[in-house]
Amino acid sequence: MATQIDLLLADHSAASVPEEPHPGPSTAPSLTYSDSSDELDEPRQPELRRRRASTRLIAQNPVDVQRITGETRTQLIQRCCGGGCCLDLGRPKRGDIKFEQIEFPDNDAYRSLCLKIDQVPATLTGVCDLPEQTAFLQPLRRPSSVPSPTDSSVSLSENGAPSAALGNVEKTLHNLSLEDLDTRIQPPSFVQPHPPHHVFPARIHNTRELTRPGAEKRTFHFDLDVTQYPEGEGVDFKVGGAIGISAPNEESMVDEVLDLLLVPRFLRDKPVLLRTTKGRWPTVWGDDKARELVTTRRDLLTWCCDIQSYPPTKQLLRVLAEHAVDDNERKILLYLCSAEGQGVFCDLRTGPHVSLVQLLHAFPSAKPPLDLLLSVLQTLMPRFYSLSNDPHESFLTRDGKQHRLIEIAVTVHETADWRSGSRTGVGSGFFQRQALKFLEARKQGEKDPEFYVPMFKGLMANPLAKEFVTDGPMLLIGAGVGIAPFRGFVQRRLKTASCANKVWVLQGCRDSLVDELYSGEWGVHEDEVKRVVESRRGEGRYVQEEVKAQADLVWYIINSVDGRVFVCGSSKGMGEGVEEALVEVAMDKGNLEREEAQQFWNLKREVGQYIAETW
Repeated sequence: MATQIDLLLADHSAASVPEEPHPGPSTAPSLTYSDSSDELDEPRQPELRRRRASTRLIAQNPVDVQRITGETRTQLIQRCCGGGCCLDLGRPKRGDIKFEQIEFPDNDAYRSLCLKIDQVPATLTGVCDLPEQTAFLQPLRRPSSVPSPTDSSVSLSENGAPSAALGNVEKTLHNLSLEDLDTRIQPPSFVQPHPPHHVFPARIHNTRELTRPGAEKRTFHFDLDVTQYPEGEGVDFKVGGAIGISAPNEESMVDEVLDLLLVPRFLRDKPVLLRTTKGRWPTVWGDDKARELVTTRRDLLTWCCDIQSYPPTKQLLRVLAEHAVDDNERKILLYLCSAEGQGVFCDLRTGPHVSLVQLLHAFPSAKPPLDLLLSVLQTLMPRFYSLSNDPHESFLTRDGKQHRLIEIAVTVHETADWRSGSRTGVGSGFFQRQALKFLEARKQGEKDPEFYVPMFKGLMANPLAKEFVTDGPMLLIGAGVGIAPFRGFVQRRLKTASCANKVWVLQGCRDSLVDELYSGEWGVHEDEVKRVVESRRGEGRYVQEEVKAQADLVWYIINSVDGRVFVCGSSKGMGEGVEEALVEVAMDKGNLEREEAQQFWNLKREVGQYIAETW
């Protein structure tokens, strides 16, 4: 692969590798690009015959899709409602449709859905079928085959030991009882991430807010004690690795759902037999098979079902419609599940996220059985967070014992909410609540508050950790919380720093006074290795502009032996901008055409010298 890169650069006189530069001033070079160059770069094939306009091929690959729509194929798929409306774009409207006037629900939750419905057709077509129920909740009863303790069939063997029949009885009774696990701090054991990982409740040793008042987003730092993390998984914490977090739904939101479904309080924490007919649920990455296990209704809603992250599906709306007592509510819900209501359904899907609580408030007469609702809700998936320290060097002596710590940074993400104005995400919201409760306990004088984070060794072989090497120059480019894993890289690198072993950091933030992360915590050479670029203060520059300003440094590192360029952060804006800036650097310093520059970075990515982790 390196030979291909050499051949790519061989025909260009300016492709020589410069001497090791020092980060220069923050004035970006003047790089211009003509709109007409795209046409010159693409060789045109002569048309053998003129094609009719109605049959002209305008999209052959994802690049064409992005050129036409302005969105990548992944973005289009994420925005797609899945209802098949794209197949009905050319269908003529029926002029014989009869409509009927209905009364719409008079509540704030319904109005917040912003459904553009004036009247509903009297006859609906294409209404989706009621989804198959795959989860069933059954009360725990002693099976008829299990004798009671006083049953004469339970006898002792000749030597006084329990008989095999008694052993089978005890095993059956054990399987029909709740496991001895505190599900207030960790999920039930059946909620297992990818084997061999098991969720471990890591105690919070300390937490603090990294951002200051005035920052647009709050970011918290956490020190997690993993001294007692179970052994035997065959993988250790690594620099640049990521831990998985099995974050629960907010307790008050779970109680509200149960209240709206009229689930009695005495049943919520009572053991119940869950029987599934197929699928992975309620596990995360378990086998697709039928299951029988004992749990509680509260645990299922807290740890197994995502009740706020995903837009509503037609299957969910169909379940609500089937159990809506109010006739008007039922008609609206069925309309959203029909072919005639496809456009309104698409607007609902692609607008602000609608939570389950919001839907239940909007259609208050719809109260489906909990187990039927569990059959159509999305699985609550783990969230992943990169380590922000060198886990091999972070230890603490407390109570005469040595404790091992890992560190992460979490930015709180907020979305619009119909009732409170905004709500936090499942993962970041959980971390914020834990941090605020921990800090409040400290403020009240509690020395060692006990708060936990359910985590597991998630992605210790992710690209950031996998491609990290101890020799060769490195350029780390990130913005926001994407800079967190680079802190561990720098901590590890500066311990063995030499002339041939250097690291540089380009950190983007809005305003360094309020949202620069880990200022002063990178090591003794921080001022020499890190440059902070502010987008809302001073010159108002973005990190991708600094990449172009440091073109000599970028070109030196990527063409050095074992040189690495890492990019981490949001793909929207920062990630796309940095990628474009790197292409322009290759065009300028390597005297390459745009297509050749893109190929250059693709080859560097394949050999592990260019690593981008964006989301």
